[in-house]
Amino acid sequence: MRTLLFSVGLALLAHSALAQDRAAVERQFQSWLQDTIWPQARAQGVSRHTMTQAFSGVSLNWDLPDLVAPGSKAKTPKTQRQAEFGSPGKYFNAGSVQGATSMGRKMANRHATALARAEAKTGVPARIILAIWGRESGYGQVPIRHDAFRVLATKGFMSTRAEYFTEELIAALQIADAGHIEGRAMKSSWAGALGQPQFMPSSFLAFAADGNGDGRADIWESQDDTIASIANYLAQHGWVAGRDWGFEVTVPQAVSCALEGPDQGRLIRDWEVMGVTRVSGKAFPAHERAGEGYLMMPAGRNGPAFLVTPNFYVLKEYNKSDLYALFVGHVGDRIQYGVGDFRGAWGQVGGLYRSDVARMQKALERQGHDVGGADGLPGFKTRRSVGRWQEATGRKPTCFPEKKMKTTLVP
Repeated sequence: MRTLLFSVGLALLAHSALAQDRAAVERQFQSWLQDTIWPQARAQGVSRHTMTQAFSGVSLNWDLPDLVAPGSKAKTPKTQRQAEFGSPGKYFNAGSVQGATSMGRKMANRHATALARAEAKTGVPARIILAIWGRESGYGQVPIRHDAFRVLATKGFMSTRAEYFTEELIAALQIADAGHIEGRAMKSSWAGALGQPQFMPSSFLAFAADGNGDGRADIWESQDDTIASIANYLAQHGWVAGRDWGFEVTVPQAVSCALEGPDQGRLIRDWEVMGVTRVSGKAFPAHERAGEGYLMMPAGRNGPAFLVTPNFYVLKEYNKSDLYALFVGHVGDRIQYGVGDFRGAWGQVGGLYRSDVARMQKALERQGHDVGGADGLPGFKTRRSVGRWQEATGRKPTCFPEKKMKTTLVP
């Protein structure tokens, strides 16, 4: 009984201390808003009324990830599997692909005028606009419930990327001050991305567009503005009108998978000479043959292969993931052309922790390879470095991290 009472007492003390600590941090947070954020916002022309309205009753959101309370050190997150990095095929589950496609076709008919207007103005195909819209917010059907100011202020005050989120917080205040939306009505994702296109506030200021002529860029409620904004974002990031995003291809074994990457491009007609062909059996369009293409193999030899164009890397400006850009291009093609699943099958890759991949990356770096940073994510630089190591050591190149490399590559 004494032991039980002692344990309960310790728990109550710990809870009380935590409550006091959080109360102290909340006070620091309110001071930070007034002493740090308000001067920066005022310097950008934000009114006191906007500032007061945005933060009335706002407290920290302690449930957000990657928070570091003042006086604490950042903790390395527990290693965990992440499907989108470990097993690319999971990213293209039938439900996500088919749902985005079927709804995309309905939205194509429903918003044909706005899509045609955006495509004529920017050169960005309607199918690409639709696919991004579907991926980001389910064509506006996915609820966006977070208070943007609470999210951004919490992350600006005590996240592992505090400087970045502080800048985004100031941008959000500028949006409210300009009258695009009333401050407390500004909703975001848990990461601070706004509205149906999921723009960060700085992207809103730079790329949000008025698609219906009412003088506002309302990416929360207006489908026309959402369509125009997505198109404008891609156009301003260099979308090349008239070119496709890419093609699924067959890559002969004689063509090294280590040739992947946007810095190893060559004319598509030159890839043809090397034996790279479209899986459909069709020839590459004549206007594409004279343009540059890049090998992209998101699972190495364990999945579909693609020749992509510069537009693929414009899609990556929206989201830095190869798989995201591939999903958008593929769903867009399904919406407009009715294409089926990829011909190449996704192999059984993955099952590695990010920490495992990071150790492999560090081992490759010690051998002089550029893996793009030892972050545990198998991007194209890591994939091709694996392939080059495999080729140099007499192994069959697969260009993707494998479990057996935990002992053969890592000492």
